[in-house]
Amino acid sequence: MGRWVRPEVYPLMAAMTFVSGMCIFSLTRHVLRDPDVRINKANRGTAILENEEEGEKYAQHGLRKFLRTRPPEVMPAINRFFSDTSHHE
Repeated sequence: MGRWVRPEVYPLMAAMTFVSGMCIFSLTRHVLRDPDVRINKANRGTAILENEEEGEKYAQHGLRKFLRTRPPEVMPAINRFFSDTSHHE
């Protein structure tokens, strides 16, 4: 690939590969796991599915349960540094 692709393009290719992978993951998860998506004929006939437990399980997945216990900060050290007023004087 070195002959056809310039080295400057490698970071762009890596980013696009990552983003494409995330899109494929998200679409696959929604098609296969979302209780509102009906692929088989038996479920497509019903207008509203009564599957509250399945919907709750889908919405409250492991990552969301883990993040619920964490503080809502992306970079806590940087936030503390810039919000500390004692070093500004």
